[in-house]
Amino acid sequence: MKDKGKSGAGLIHPAILSGGSGTRLWPMSRTFYPKQLLPLVGDKTLLQQAALRVVAAPRFAAPLVIANEEHRFIIAEQLREIGVAPHGLLLEPVGRNTAPAACVAALSLAEVDPDALMLLMPSDHTIDDTAAFLAATERAAEAARAGRLVTFGIHPERAETGYGYIQRNGALAGVEGAFAVARFVEKPDAVTAERYRKSGDFFWNSGIFLFPASLYLSELERLRPDMLSACRAALKAARRDDDFIRLDKEAFAACPADSIDYAVMEHTAKAAVVPVAMGWSDLGSWDALWELAEKDDAGNVLAGNVIAEDAKNCYLRSESGLVAALGVEDLVVVATDDAVMLAPKSRAQDVRRLVARLVKENRGEADALPRVHRPWGSYETLHAGHRVQVKHILVKPGGKLSLQMHHHRAEHWVVVQGTAKIVRGDEELMLTEDQSTYIPLGTAHRLENPGKIPLHLIEVQSGAYLGEDDIVRFEDSYGRVNDK
Repeated sequence: MKDKGKSGAGLIHPAILSGGSGTRLWPMSRTFYPKQLLPLVGDKTLLQQAALRVVAAPRFAAPLVIANEEHRFIIAEQLREIGVAPHGLLLEPVGRNTAPAACVAALSLAEVDPDALMLLMPSDHTIDDTAAFLAATERAAEAARAGRLVTFGIHPERAETGYGYIQRNGALAGVEGAFAVARFVEKPDAVTAERYRKSGDFFWNSGIFLFPASLYLSELERLRPDMLSACRAALKAARRDDDFIRLDKEAFAACPADSIDYAVMEHTAKAAVVPVAMGWSDLGSWDALWELAEKDDAGNVLAGNVIAEDAKNCYLRSESGLVAALGVEDLVVVATDDAVMLAPKSRAQDVRRLVARLVKENRGEADALPRVHRPWGSYETLHAGHRVQVKHILVKPGGKLSLQMHHHRAEHWVVVQGTAKIVRGDEELMLTEDQSTYIPLGTAHRLENPGKIPLHLIEVQSGAYLGEDDIVRFEDSYGRVNDK
């Protein structure tokens, strides 16, 4: 793996975790488009904010991103949009929680810098005070160089029952602002959480860590050699193309799933905590977003196409049509193109139960938004009926779909805006606005945008089966010929 950007001894290597699904923020967060890829706070996505938090400071190397393979093109595009060239994109074929993700990241960094300090950062959190975060990183790096596995502890602002806690022990000698860890504590009840808040010795567990990559690997060797062995095998057999490093599926699937806390931090004698107040939130639910957002005089957060009358302390958000609320209180309403979710604000944590039911009933709304992003652009389903489906396809300038064919469907294409370069069997066509063509069933075809403006096209599919898995790729500019 080639390093990009800054290099040299003493740098901190950010490793950004982007494998979560954020089920409590459904219906905006979906399996194929989770919360870290959404602009929930501000105009940039949470992933973009996480990357920008570290790339501007000279003390950091280019970030390594560990991501779900399904999200690779979206992540690459979002990083390109903000001008961040990652050290690499490590792709997980299956989710195995944070301990294996940190392991493959540490193994990758150790290949280029045996003494690398690794800053492990979730991509789906928000931090308001970047200066405080950077100062805490400096303290954590000092403790890490002294042989510690450091976690960031958040000063508790309230008696929170939704977070785990860390209890500090004595101060580390020679490292100001860092403490040994006495113990990690599971999510407490309300009375216990209030006692923790008042004590001054307990901190929220942020899930942010900084440690020498070699030290994490050695502790994993001692505590979880099975995990280390599986991760080594997955990385050794990885496929590499462009900036993507695809971990071997069979080896990584055999790796035990566990968090860093359970696998290492709760069992090591080298755990340390750096307490910090930096405006942190894991944005774990809609009520957390309500807490953070600017409110009107009645305590409402109104986002998107929303009007409210006699509403109080509500979170009302629309990504589609008008949401109109009258005489409601302490309510969460979130509307997308294909779903509306309503819940009492006090039960926002339970949205995951709705998602579990959707998954159990094989409902597509659990997985994908109506607009599906691809490396060449996006498509949106406008109508799905018996033997017919209509889609709006957008191809970015220079974008090119794979050379492909379908066994069970034919397609009609109508150009709405832009220029389409089309391969259809042995023919090559150039179509402009209001022109159309027909792709017979079983015919190899390709769509490309050779122009300088986006290509908008309406596709009408007809046939016995219209699923996205009815596709045979012959050539692809994005390495997807062998994708399952």
